[in-house]
Amino acid sequence: MEKNLFRKEIAEMRAYIPGKPIEDVKRELGIDDIVKLASNENPLGPSPKAVEAIREMAYNINIYPDGAARSLREDIAGMYEVDADQIFVGNGGEEILKLITGLFINPGDEAIMADPTFSLYESGVVHMGGTAVKLPLKDHKHDFEGFVSRVNDRTKLIFVCNPNNPTGNIMTSDEIEYLAKSIPEHVVLVLDEAYYEYAKRNRNYPESIDILRKRPNTIILRTFSKVAGLAGVRMGYALTSKDIAAEVGKIRGVFSVNLLAQAAGRAAIKDQEHIEKTVDLNYESMDMMERFFEDNNMEYIKSNANFVFANVGMDSKDVFQKLQQRGIIIRPGFLWNMDTWLRVSTGTLEQTQIFVSAMEDILKEK
Repeated sequence: MEKNLFRKEIAEMRAYIPGKPIEDVKRELGIDDIVKLASNENPLGPSPKAVEAIREMAYNINIYPDGAARSLREDIAGMYEVDADQIFVGNGGEEILKLITGLFINPGDEAIMADPTFSLYESGVVHMGGTAVKLPLKDHKHDFEGFVSRVNDRTKLIFVCNPNNPTGNIMTSDEIEYLAKSIPEHVVLVLDEAYYEYAKRNRNYPESIDILRKRPNTIILRTFSKVAGLAGVRMGYALTSKDIAAEVGKIRGVFSVNLLAQAAGRAAIKDQEHIEKTVDLNYESMDMMERFFEDNNMEYIKSNANFVFANVGMDSKDVFQKLQQRGIIIRPGFLWNMDTWLRVSTGTLEQTQIFVSAMEDILKEK
């Protein structure tokens, strides 16, 4: 097929590589019991209230959903004491990011981001003909001074993944405040807070809605995929100014958030008990992994997400394969050009112990 058939920017894009599906590992290795610690999913499963809401709504799937998702947006607005017209929703965080780049990026525009960080920022910008300005992490954190120095007349967006993916660490209130005050008002600050519910246990984590109230050209991305356990139904949302939300409404798919996802999201908001249990388990699991890394003199980055990024001192491709042969799926660091690092999601305590025990066996083989 001739290359000129496709949009020219496609040639510069890299396909996103998700965590390996459980079914693939079962089929390839003939293993029935799989522990997946690769995709930052909720090991407790979905909110029971969300499951019940889906069951009840299933009988209505012959009806189109509310394209405006008004009831869902009102429920979200109530959580954060903002206006429902400041909120837009999407088919997971991925669609939210596509909407943002589709709304703002023209050919030749620039967007600033860290390296490494969530790769869909770059692909969304490149797809629209823009340039992704990637600045290396500094001591494993976003280099905000570097961000400020790289702003120019072509800068449209600044992406901050907080906590960052894959490193899991946060940018603090003071650091975010510095960035927000140091960049021009016309630059749109995108704060990706997919792990917000985990991160806010850290008292230094920013309350970004305060930034939004002072700085309308701000977009805060959050999701039901992680802490609410709704990754399979795809439901993300963003808080921003009414003006930006209204413009997004012109390009958003009319029915991109389906009927079941809307019902599940509304129910999950009401299930704070499930959220608290999930966050509690997350930190218990993380403590177990941190103890293992410390006992074996392995560097790791202190995380406030639901995963840990650690330097195991071995080729991550090799460790990935050895863990997979034991029925454990993680994310190898070579995907981010950090060849001896692993990103491991938190699981149940049993799943986490299985990972730790497998790593102990692998270390004995060195």
